[in-house]
Amino acid sequence: MADLTSTRRSLHAVAELLLAGPQYAESGTIKLTPMLNGFGCVAAPGARVKDGDLLVGRKAAHLDGRTIGDLGRELGLEPRSLGDVYNDCVDLALDHVLSVDVEAADDIALAFDLGDRALREFAPDETPVLWPEHFDLGITVAEVNYGVSPGDGFLEVPYAYVGPWSLDGVQGDFWNAPFGAALPLSDIDNLAFFFSQGAELLTR
Repeated sequence: MADLTSTRRSLHAVAELLLAGPQYAESGTIKLTPMLNGFGCVAAPGARVKDGDLLVGRKAAHLDGRTIGDLGRELGLEPRSLGDVYNDCVDLALDHVLSVDVEAADDIALAFDLGDRALREFAPDETPVLWPEHFDLGITVAEVNYGVSPGDGFLEVPYAYVGPWSLDGVQGDFWNAPFGAALPLSDIDNLAFFFSQGAELLTR
């Protein structure tokens, strides 16, 4: 669990400060997307994380044991906070030494991949976005958020969620979280069905 938590916090910092931040400065969007064995930018500068490495063009650097500042200098990325875009920013300093366990990073990448495929099955007209603010993958349909988190302060393991914008009148055992419903991915046999179940219950 310690490896997963420290890896998640480190990857979250990389996602905001070295991917979404520089991308926002250059291309005007903070959106990220799942990719093979990792995640990456949707626009320039096109940085991505794969198998515990940060890649920019033909340059690559291992994340574990490095700092955000060192990685930025080595790969030509200017670290940028998104504090002017949202309030809940990453709290790791540029000189914080990252801790990225490759196996834990693979587990996080797998969670995003499973989430991406399930969300597209559930809502084919929507494009899942990996948001750097909470480092979660999600979509919004009819004022309901659906998505997958690699873990956070609410639940330390990767989990899926259904979060109605309003909880007025929402009742039943399915709704087990302050924001709606949440279950560890390990407890869900069919992720797309979990999302569909939440949507159906909200229309009753």
